[in-house]
Amino acid sequence: MFGDRPWIIAGPCSAETLDQTLDTAKQLAANGIRVFRAGIWKPRTRPGNFEGVGEVGLEWLKQVKMETGMFTSVEVANAKHVWDAIRGGVDMLWIGARTTANPFTMQEIADSLRGCNIPVLVKNPVNPDVELWIGAIERLESAGLTQIGAIHRGFSSYEKILYRNAPIWQMPIELKRRRPELPIICDPSHIAGKREYLKEISQKALDLNVDGLMIEAHRNPDEAWSDAKQQLTPAALKQMLSELVVRKVTPENVSMEDLNELRYQIDQIDGDLIALLQKRMGVSVKIGEYKKAAGMTILQQQRWDSMLAKYNKIALENNLEPKMVETIFRAIHQASINVQNKIVNE
Repeated sequence: MFGDRPWIIAGPCSAETLDQTLDTAKQLAANGIRVFRAGIWKPRTRPGNFEGVGEVGLEWLKQVKMETGMFTSVEVANAKHVWDAIRGGVDMLWIGARTTANPFTMQEIADSLRGCNIPVLVKNPVNPDVELWIGAIERLESAGLTQIGAIHRGFSSYEKILYRNAPIWQMPIELKRRRPELPIICDPSHIAGKREYLKEISQKALDLNVDGLMIEAHRNPDEAWSDAKQQLTPAALKQMLSELVVRKVTPENVSMEDLNELRYQIDQIDGDLIALLQKRMGVSVKIGEYKKAAGMTILQQQRWDSMLAKYNKIALENNLEPKMVETIFRAIHQASINVQNKIVNE
């Protein structure tokens, strides 16, 4: 269905009219896209927004397949959607982030797919929970499906960030570590929220060795009925794809000797770090014993605030990313709190 890596799935956020759907598909097909995506059931945050054309869109997708030869894919959010899509001849299904986060709905969808081994892609849940993501995939596997993949579309955030959804790249990396056989596709459209960020996110995803990209494309994005700002024209998509660099895990005719030496150095340094962490936690134990004897609170907020400020300054002085350093020390501090809490409550 896909061809060579990277696999590309493209099409409008929503199928709006037959003309818009078919015209967009024809332009994409002319640019070499083999898998067409279009939403016909749109789960919206609040009522009153465009929620998709519904079942009539399945007839439009049939026409897309007939006139372009493309494979078709749609999002399904419940068992009825599954039945309608399969009867409508859709080639592939994907499950949205809100649905993935609901185990009850995922089980209903899995049950409805039992005995039908259609390809299904599972988007990450809206919250960064790799267990929930894996659980959704396992429900489909338990129903007998074997053509399953994952879609990384970013995670909702209360904080104001550059993108629409926080990428949190550690999540797809962890999923790949635990399920190395599972294809992972990145959805830069939903991570970015704006078309000007699509290239940088797509390149980052490819550099992390994802198997493909799902990108929203519309014949006239500015007039799209949903998610207008994150969609590209088919021509702009072709141009962007031509500018992406596709690297290999192990390039041919390249010596790994120098890389292996550098990796050995990393391993040695990591061993030293672990030894230092062990030594540091030993001191944290003694501090916990002191606090218990003195009747002190475990958390000393003023001390912790001054430590964070100091680490931030040191990071900048040493050309290190302050956010990385802060994340590391927050994890170390929390581990120390946990150890000391256990000591004072023994």
